Parts: sequence; C-alpha cells; structure tokens
Amino acid sequence: MTDTKSRTAIVTGASRGIGAAVAERLASDGLNVIVNYAGSEKAAAAVVDKIEAAGGKAITAKADVSDAEAVRRMFDAAETAFGGVDVLVNNAGIMKLAKIADSDDALFDAHIAVNLKGTFNTLREAADRLQSGGAIVNFSTSVVGTKLETYGVYTATKAAIETLTGILSKELRGRNITVNAVAPGPTATDLFLDGKPPELIDRFAKIVPLERLGEPRDIANAVSFLAGPDGAWVNGQTLRANGGLV
Repeated sequence: MTDTKSRTAIVTGASRGIGAAVAERLASDGLNVIVNYAGSEKAAAAVVDKIEAAGGKAITAKADVSDAEAVRRMFDAAETAFGGVDVLVNNAGIMKLAKIADSDDALFDAHIAVNLKGTFNTLREAADRLQSGGAIVNFSTSVVGTKLETYGVYTATKAAIETLTGILSKELRGRNITVNAVAPGPTATDLFLDGKPPELIDRFAKIVPLERLGEPRDIANAVSFLAGPDGAWVNGQTLRANGGLV
C-alpha cells in the first residue's frame, strides 16, 4: 500500500483519549494516519477500523516512544506504507501526581522517559525525515500556567517540551515546517478522570469560564488547525486549549 498524494501523520499514543480523537480528526481531514501505541493493540486496531469505516487510511504502529530505535522503526513503517511523513503529533505521555516531596525516583524517571525523552526521540527523527510543508504538534499542559500542587514532575516535563518546541521551530528554518504545541486544560479522558471523585471533577469544570471540561474533540480541533493549511503561519507557539482557564 503506497499513497504519496495524501499527507501522512504519525500520532503517538493514539489508541485512546485525545490521541484517538486526533487520529480520527486528521483522517477526516484527508491525511493517512499512523496510529501509534505502546501496549493497547486492540484499542489501536479499533481506531484504525473506525478510520477505515469512515473512508480514511490508517495503520497501527507499536512503539514505546522512550525507545529511540522503536521510534525509528515507526518512521520507517510510515514511509513504507505511505511514502513519507508530513505531520507528527506528540500525544503520548503519562501523568502520575504527587507532591514534589513525595515523588520518588521511579515516578520522576518514568515521566522523563516517556514525556520528555519520548518527545525528544520523535522530534529528533522528524527533524531529519519530515517532508517540506510539514507540521509538528507537541503536547504541553495548561498546568504550566496554573501551577497546581501535585503536578510538579509532570508539568516540568511539559514546560521542557514548550521550550523544545520554540527552539526546534527555529532550527528548522528554511524547511517550511511548523513546530507548535497544544496545552490542554482539564479534559474528559481516562488520564484525567481516573482516581478523581465526582465533586473534584465538577470543581475543575466550574473553574473554566465556559463551565465544562474539554472534550477530546476540542483538542483534536486545535491540532487539526495547527497541522493544516489554516495554521501554516503559526510557528513556535503554544496554544492553550482550555476554555479560558489560564
């Protein structure tokens, strides 16, 4: 299967939640999509099935983004299947909350490995392999602005990603490739909802001026803008998609 006419996107962590919504939205925009996953093979295959049922093109690609060689193989698979890579969406990440004083080495190392090194691995590969006219969309968090307790280690990795975003946008000068980040606020995904009592979730929703949690499709819409032609003049920026939280 080779298709060099349509643009192709790699979406990391695309088996569920925001990543799945992004994969489906980009497919509806006409892109071929690589649905990356680390462990949820059935869920990733279900996303591909949904895309194909709607008339799109997608394949799964297993890769732990913290493994540089696995990332290289994922780019190889994308090039073999579709002729090249035009868009990279760095959605894969973990979020384990604890106060800084209570954050053990395992928690710290896991966040660095997946959130920061994982994003670095894909950025490094994309810097060499993305085609002219391409786009990179990284994921930060609006907690970089709100600075909530217990989010310290998680948010530190995301602040670093915002810095990498700005620097890479300059390093790719002359390549006609944009590099931006999306920073969601509270969004109704398993990653956010798990372990939170209903009253806390409701409180998060009420803090937002629009008085609701974000939905995965809200974030997917922002990614679609930055990855598409309408966002081609936006570069080196972080878009806080949070309903006005901060």
